[in-house]
Amino acid sequence: MFRPLVATLLDEWIDPETVYLAGFAQRADSFWLDAGPGATTGWSWVGGGSVEPDPAAIRALACAEPPGEQAESGRFSGGWIGWLGYEDAAARAGAPTSPVEPGIPQQLWLRVERHVAFDHATRRIWAFAPADEIAAFARDVAASHAEPAEGEPEPVTVRARHEPGEYAQLVERCRDAIREGDAYQLCLTTRFEVDASVDPLAVYLRLRARTPAHHGGLIRSGVVALLSASPELFLEVQDGVVRTHPIKGTRPRGTDAASDAALAAELVASVKERAENVMIVDLMRNDLSRVSAPASVAVDRLFAVESYPAVHQLVSTVSGRLEAGTTVGGLLDAAFPAGSMTGAPKLSAMTILHELEAAPRGVFAGCFGWVGDDGALDLAMVIRSIVVHADGAYVGAGGGITWRSDASAEVAEVGVKARGPLAALGGELPPGW
Repeated sequence: MFRPLVATLLDEWIDPETVYLAGFAQRADSFWLDAGPGATTGWSWVGGGSVEPDPAAIRALACAEPPGEQAESGRFSGGWIGWLGYEDAAARAGAPTSPVEPGIPQQLWLRVERHVAFDHATRRIWAFAPADEIAAFARDVAASHAEPAEGEPEPVTVRARHEPGEYAQLVERCRDAIREGDAYQLCLTTRFEVDASVDPLAVYLRLRARTPAHHGGLIRSGVVALLSASPELFLEVQDGVVRTHPIKGTRPRGTDAASDAALAAELVASVKERAENVMIVDLMRNDLSRVSAPASVAVDRLFAVESYPAVHQLVSTVSGRLEAGTTVGGLLDAAFPAGSMTGAPKLSAMTILHELEAAPRGVFAGCFGWVGDDGALDLAMVIRSIVVHADGAYVGAGGGITWRSDASAEVAEVGVKARGPLAALGGELPPGW
């Protein structure tokens, strides 16, 4: 039975990695939502819980209305941490789907039993636990000590779902569908798989070190885990406002300052990338309008470049003021799967992609993060991620296809996106990618 949590402020800063390693890494059900190594902004949360037996209760929760002053201990004071996969959401939206793999849940939520919140901007920490346990838990957190445990991976063999030439042919079939007027953008994806024993924690430590991101995460339940270095915040609800931050447009980082700046400038100037981004912005405006007050949906940011260790990304922001009584399930039904992972129009795009990809996406192209007891939420896209299961792991990757897409460039973009997660596993891209 769930017990309400209370918070206490700790006296000194401790790195989230140390707290996770010392207090939660050995638990069967644990989480680490990660603002990234050395973060100076944002929040991280680490903790443990138990698998929620009734996910419908989360869908029925009313999204947060405008509250009073936000607590110093942050937006998340208790609730659920977990993920939602692609196929369940696509089916709910009316699209055909492929059978998902057994043993990898499409939906997994941990009901948080205790956790630690880290405010990276102020370098303050709060411990959360039931009232009769908080003092002892806070003492344990304050005494956390652990040695770094990253290490180098053993080499593994990577198997691609599609050969590069096959993927290029699928890009051309996407362009055929666009020419026929069946879609105007399609997010075509593929998968890379590893058959090996995978240590989720060791792999995640390598992933975050090599490709840090503001919405990283490790969510583990038994033999299944999601490891993410996601740069895309999908949905956040705060003070009665919903925001989405679609990413469309990618360039690799340069080898020096001049080439790096040139690649970022090329991204902003690209007619194809700007078209791809604005198409999804328009789609997300439409999605959010289904649950937002009339005339409240706005584009807060358009064509902003965000730079990460491996890539530059073109990012926009769309927001709306939620209609009173909107539930978490109602918001997800309006906006999920995310347009940045489907294309547009959404239902037509999902139907076309089901035929072209001819295999499940699984947890990839879904979302993960937290839903608070108060109906606030923060969910990132499952991209730049690794899904670990009993027999190995997989990495999904893809890109948005428009009429102006070049098949060889799209193949290269998939390689740019998959390279970091595969390296964390100890694998290399198969030839041609």
